[in-house]
Amino acid sequence: MSDDDRAHWDQKYTEAGVPAPDAVGPAAIFAAHLDEFPTAGHALDVACGQGTGAVWLAQRGLQVLGLDVSPVAIEQARALAQRCGVTDRCRFDVADLDRGLPHGPPADVVHCARFRDRRLDAPMIERLAPGGLLAVTALSQVGGRAGRFRVAPGELRAAFAGLEVIAHGEGHGLAWLLARRRSQAEVAPVD
Repeated sequence: MSDDDRAHWDQKYTEAGVPAPDAVGPAAIFAAHLDEFPTAGHALDVACGQGTGAVWLAQRGLQVLGLDVSPVAIEQARALAQRCGVTDRCRFDVADLDRGLPHGPPADVVHCARFRDRRLDAPMIERLAPGGLLAVTALSQVGGRAGRFRVAPGELRAAFAGLEVIAHGEGHGLAWLLARRRSQAEVAPVD
């Protein structure tokens, strides 16, 4: 990511300030599917921003690693985790996702809200543990305007076609997908 892009995001997060604890939670679109999210294990929050999704996952009982390009956002995520009493289950690191996902252990949840980098599709799938859950939202051309950072109709389903789709949707400028990586038993050949 360019220094100008990083400065843009740093400024945006500085102006926003640390979110209040009541901002913590999943994307509203996932509210009907909360039972799909595990209450133990490891989670990776890609482009975590100020950490509202990561802290929510930690409150559910997961050990969470949040990654973002903005050092300001990472500091705010750490402050939010402290305010919410989950610093023991949250780690936040600055990462230039243009260089890919840093290496790490398998995740029971990979969460990515309102960020889209097609180069990360395969690495996010590979990071999922067998039976792991992928929760993705992105700005969409469906009901929204076209643009470089907006997904085309059907793009998320196509990008993650190898996963078992639990729920998905597009409209009002937002696309979302909730999908599970098949467990080893589901993909193992039967003799």
